[in-house]
Amino acid sequence: MAAADEKVRLTAQHIVRTLATSKNAADDMIRILSGFDDRFSDLFPPSAASAGAATGDDRPATSKEESRDPTKEMSGSPSEGCALTTVQEVNDGGDASEEISAKEERHGISEEESVKLEMAEKLVLMWDSSANSISSLFESSEEAAQYLSAVDDLISISSDQSLPTSHRVRAESSLQLAMSRLEDEFRSLLSQPTTDNSTPRHSASLRRMALSDPTPVASDTPESPQVGELEHSLSLPLSSEVVAPYIVVPDIIFDLKQIALRMIAARYEPELCQAYSDTRREALTDCLVSLGVDKMSIEEVQKIDWPTLDSKMKKWIQALKIVLNGVLIEEKRVCETIFESSESLKDECFAEAAKGCVLQLLNFGDAIAIGKRTAEKLFRIVGMYEALAEVLPELESLFSGHARVFVKEEAEGILSRLGNAVKGTILEFGNLIRGEMSKKPMQYGEIHPLTRYVMNYIRLLADYSSALNSLLADGDTYGSDQGTGASTAEGANLTPLGNCMLTLITYLETNLDEKKKLYEDEALQHIYIMNNLLYIVQKVKDSEMKTLLGDNWVRKRRGLIRQHSTGYLRASWTRVLSFLRDDGLVGSGHSNRNALKEKFKNFNNAFDEIYRVQTNWRVPDPQLREELKISVSEKVVQAYRSFYGRSKGQFEGRSAYKYIKYAPEDLENHVADLFEGFPGVPGNPRGREAC
Repeated sequence: MAAADEKVRLTAQHIVRTLATSKNAADDMIRILSGFDDRFSDLFPPSAASAGAATGDDRPATSKEESRDPTKEMSGSPSEGCALTTVQEVNDGGDASEEISAKEERHGISEEESVKLEMAEKLVLMWDSSANSISSLFESSEEAAQYLSAVDDLISISSDQSLPTSHRVRAESSLQLAMSRLEDEFRSLLSQPTTDNSTPRHSASLRRMALSDPTPVASDTPESPQVGELEHSLSLPLSSEVVAPYIVVPDIIFDLKQIALRMIAARYEPELCQAYSDTRREALTDCLVSLGVDKMSIEEVQKIDWPTLDSKMKKWIQALKIVLNGVLIEEKRVCETIFESSESLKDECFAEAAKGCVLQLLNFGDAIAIGKRTAEKLFRIVGMYEALAEVLPELESLFSGHARVFVKEEAEGILSRLGNAVKGTILEFGNLIRGEMSKKPMQYGEIHPLTRYVMNYIRLLADYSSALNSLLADGDTYGSDQGTGASTAEGANLTPLGNCMLTLITYLETNLDEKKKLYEDEALQHIYIMNNLLYIVQKVKDSEMKTLLGDNWVRKRRGLIRQHSTGYLRASWTRVLSFLRDDGLVGSGHSNRNALKEKFKNFNNAFDEIYRVQTNWRVPDPQLREELKISVSEKVVQAYRSFYGRSKGQFEGRSAYKYIKYAPEDLENHVADLFEGFPGVPGNPRGREAC
């Protein structure tokens, strides 16, 4: 044991003497050796190296080929700078060390390489001990640099076929321990969460080391871009605090790359890829959960109540855009940087890490696509379709090879099923309109709830015109004027979405025509249709629907409203006006006054009845309401005014007021109370001021 210790001491002295021509190199070696064993610090005081150089010990070092020259070893001739001569100069009693060094050189390994192997073994074993198992190599830049350098030595020795098998086996054994340690460090670094105050730490020292030696082992390509540029290029283009904790910390990317270089050089690619994909797959899945996309089966999704499902569909759309347009793009850049030296690992590691995240997103979309089709889901499904169609090119470009084909096929299949779900839901909505058969009429002819629901629903379709025009272009879902229920003339030259809207509105109009029959009063039927038609026209005119349906459609519906206005006047006031005609009146005698009395009586009774009923009727639109009142005034009040003027002279004194209940001005005030939705009392009008 003492002899072995002495051997190490003598060898260390030899290394320092050999490096004595360079003060910096000697100081570095003394510091490294002292870190392994504090006994070395006693052998080499700080001035030792510099003193060696100052005393003129500047003999040229013998080349490796010369030191291994068997002729010189056999003859024992002195060689300046060789291991034997140097050790002899250090200690004349070092015969045993001389014999060991000569034996190693005869077996093809220099004393320098032997010491390098022993030092690497000791360092690896030190970090493999239980005392250091919970510490991180990369908490200290110096320790990380020493360890990586030792790993480089082990890789070099284990792969050098000119060295003895025993040394290569020793190096391989230590290398296995080192790879296990580096894999653990790799996983640990990848698992570090990003925080707002995360700052660079030991990486700066490793960067300086790399910049001084830009070609680490197993890499023939210099660092590109430079480290500072690299960090800048990897800055996440998202400010979301939700996503940030799941992104690889920029500070440690350089360290991860250094580990990857060694594991690739040592042919530990499978373990490296497994470490990366396992860690990042879990992080990306957690990222999805934080964005509101849980891992759920199709059965679980279909059991969710609508308000909860609506929220999840909305979050899915947001998450898809964030993940595909930001998180995975960043992940790919990080992956390509870490595995820069291996093209195959770049693609494989990213695919294995990201595929689970992508499939989790796609599976939720698939569950929605094949779920029950209800009208309330339509706009969320269209939103999902649009979002997936938008990110599909980006999704495809992220992957390569078999992974690209697989992901593309999955995404396109789900996109197609979402599109079918959209078309199927529109068909269901059309069936819902036609099948709404409520038998209770709206009181006083107001706008039916079905009209409000359908028109607000259809108006929202215009917000997705691009996607819907594409989906409806095949013409099998109200996308053409064939078999839609709308007239061919109306459907001509419309977009697929325009034809779809036209069909749905036609279904609504047909339904409204059926519901008007629930009213016994023909005049109220006209008021009901006018109210609902005008609501439909206003919704079209005040939205993008006008562009889709065209001005001709609007003009035609306004024409229909005027027709119903005429129908209302005819149904309500024809009988009333019949009492204002001069039929049966002859001259100015007693019989004529009796006929006038009967006409005024009948008119008063008819008008009072209409007033009592139609003041309850409601026309919500103020313009239509006013137009109807004007029409009544022009037709009824004007006729009454004329009849009143002709007839009043037939009565004498106060007797005229006994039979003539209304002056033309009173009648005008009563007409002003119509269609306000408030019951009126004949003879006590609210008048225009009350309107």
